[in-house]
Amino acid sequence: MVPPAPVLIAQGRKLRRDTPRLPDAAQPWHGELEGPEPLRLLVLGDSTAAGVGAETQVEALPGSLARELAARTGRGVVWRAVGRNGATSRDLVTDYLGDAASGPVDIVFLSIGANDALGLRPRWAFARDIRTILTRLREVSPLVLVSSLPAFFRFELLPNPLRWNLYLHSQSLEDAARAIVARTPGVHMSPPPPPYTPGFFATDLFHPSASGYRDWAQFAIEDAVAAGAL
Repeated sequence: MVPPAPVLIAQGRKLRRDTPRLPDAAQPWHGELEGPEPLRLLVLGDSTAAGVGAETQVEALPGSLARELAARTGRGVVWRAVGRNGATSRDLVTDYLGDAASGPVDIVFLSIGANDALGLRPRWAFARDIRTILTRLREVSPLVLVSSLPAFFRFELLPNPLRWNLYLHSQSLEDAARAIVARTPGVHMSPPPPPYTPGFFATDLFHPSASGYRDWAQFAIEDAVAAGAL
């Protein structure tokens, strides 16, 4: 039985009111790992691209992905992050895609969809935006790696029935994204994440911590290598 909308709305409002709001990672949102033939890495997305939960982007997703890529390839990595805490896929299209696609890069890592799920955006709207984003990114990059959506059913911070309903909606959005990815050459989407390790979450119990970002980057790059994308 689907719970009445007022229950979900009330739980969502309480969650937003009671959850600590962590800041973005400190500037700069770009960096470099020295090495031969540097790869150009762009991380595009929402709060995870903004590094919320870590003090710096070196400790957050961009820096963690850069270290994994350097370790796997033996090459240097020049990286930057573009996005905003709270961004939806529509926000990326209207506000950040122009900057993200302003020049050629070797690898894009796209992390988006959590806020679309939290905002209960329609599946068709999310699919439209993902299609637009991937089409534009593939014009400037030979490889786009797409993160799966968060495993909301494992977020202990979220009360039920909100937790389970967010998970169901996020899975619907993810299914739509996977269908588009499957039809788009040069794009690979990570599988659902394994169980989150102790210490994965930051103090707000919602965003990754520095160690959570390291785990995530290792999982994403190992999967891309195993799938032959890298």
